[in-house]
Amino acid sequence: RMPRHARKLRDHDINPCVAETDATTKCMDDNNYKKDMCTDYFLKYKNCRKFWYEIMMQRRRSGVKPEMPSAEERKKILESMG
Repeated sequence: RMPRHARKLRDHDINPCVAETDATTKCMDDNNYKKDMCTDYFLKYKNCRKFWYEIMMQRRRSGVKPEMPSAEERKKILESMG
């Protein structure tokens, strides 16, 4: 059994950046933990977190619940943006 915190990080409805997290981890594993080899992955992860944080803050200010859109709702948001 995974600890509750770890389960939350793997939950696509809670963590919008699971794919970016996994890609970064895989890159680090594949490149013997040389961070400079994975710069693009870190940047994609950082941009993902920043983007969804902005969405969450916007929803919080507007009183929308839940503050983090579900995985299905996020997919629609991204599709609407192209």
